[in-house]
Amino acid sequence: MNQQASDFTVRGQRVVVVGGARSGVSAARLLVARGARVALTDTRAAIDGQDALAAIGVELVLGGHPQGLLTGADLVVLSPGVPLTQPMVAEARRAGVPVMGEVELASRWLRGRVVAITGTKGKSTTTALTGRILAEAGMHAPVGGNIGTPLADHVEASTPDTIHVVEVSSFQLESTDTFHPWIAALLNLTPDHLDRHADVAEYAAAKARIFARQRSADWAVANADDEQAIGIASRGLAPVVRFARVGRIDAGVTVRDGFVIERTSDGDAPILPIADVRLIGPHLLEDVLAAAAITRLAGVAPPVIARAVAAFRGLEHAMEWVAEVRGVRFVNDSKATNLDAARQAIETFGPGVVVIMGGRFKGGDWRLLREPLRARAATVVAIGEAASLIEEALAGAAAVTRAATMADAVRAAHAAARPGSSVVLAPACASFDMFADYAARGRAFKDEVARLGQGRGARDEGLGTRG
Repeated sequence: MNQQASDFTVRGQRVVVVGGARSGVSAARLLVARGARVALTDTRAAIDGQDALAAIGVELVLGGHPQGLLTGADLVVLSPGVPLTQPMVAEARRAGVPVMGEVELASRWLRGRVVAITGTKGKSTTTALTGRILAEAGMHAPVGGNIGTPLADHVEASTPDTIHVVEVSSFQLESTDTFHPWIAALLNLTPDHLDRHADVAEYAAAKARIFARQRSADWAVANADDEQAIGIASRGLAPVVRFARVGRIDAGVTVRDGFVIERTSDGDAPILPIADVRLIGPHLLEDVLAAAAITRLAGVAPPVIARAVAAFRGLEHAMEWVAEVRGVRFVNDSKATNLDAARQAIETFGPGVVVIMGGRFKGGDWRLLREPLRARAATVVAIGEAASLIEEALAGAAAVTRAATMADAVRAAHAAARPGSSVVLAPACASFDMFADYAARGRAFKDEVARLGQGRGARDEGLGTRG
């Protein structure tokens, strides 16, 4: 049972929720159920679900944040999109008002244990697969946080036997204080979100908070192929369990002779054949290794892990096979919102790959992509705010063309590809310049591929899908 803050109460308190997206709305509902007087504020003039919130007594303060709204609260709860450095939030903190995020709030009322997963890339796939494996083992293991439903929506159904599988981003972790995972996993760490964090060190410090409240009875899981991940995990109090796809480890989960294995002092034990992993790209095998390491700690037997992995086809927008149009394969990796994720996507494909890339740049060094592109004689179709930056940064490493819309990008990519090659949407950027989120971008890509296959404005006709 989660004992970390069992006496926490908001009954009768004035609580202001900042941000009216999914997490904020869920937090507001939970706070009302726990007896708080709740106001929700957002800069937008209208939000989804506002009538339902008003019906349960939430005061809606839309179109801006009035002076004194936060400083007059007993508690402020932030949606992940609202930074601690936002001026009104910083003012409230200086005034002594407690400030926390939705994940921190929800975690204080969970009765079950928490498995928390973070990293620059692979979080969603690892989290979803971990939940699938635990469910296959007959455990009550709801999945949420940064993926699926907000953690606040899991509180009322939480029991002492529940294992909450939670994807947590740096945005969510930076506003945690008592958040205490039983098993915490750091998959990797490369520069990301430098449009929000001051530098890589601040980003890493936010990620490190996943281990901050752990004790010796807990477990830390980390990628032994990533020195920073292992270093951060090793600074905590929990024993570290390693996984590795490339390097050799003496104990943990790794690969050998075509199998995912668990290596212990008693020898190597097979968990599943690598051939049963149905995910595109060797980097996604790392997510399988991480999920296997986590679920072995949770007591799941190897045959159960093997069954769940063999049935898992991955997530939408994460190296998702879309279609084949006259010999050209299309893959949707819209979740590749940073440079390293885009690099790994590119390295999955052979010569002649065409990459649709661009959006709102979050920071990093574009030189990371030059050699992978050059080695594949690749073509890049650049879109969005970062198009001119991409054109300049990748000149000489790839043929770069620009497109104004996703429809134009898909047509241009198809025109540049030859039969037998692949087109991958691997943006290396956030989506917010052109789309509501990465999912909307991925769906737009898939819609345009479908139109292409139906011959609407395409040079080729016919859409075939992989069975």
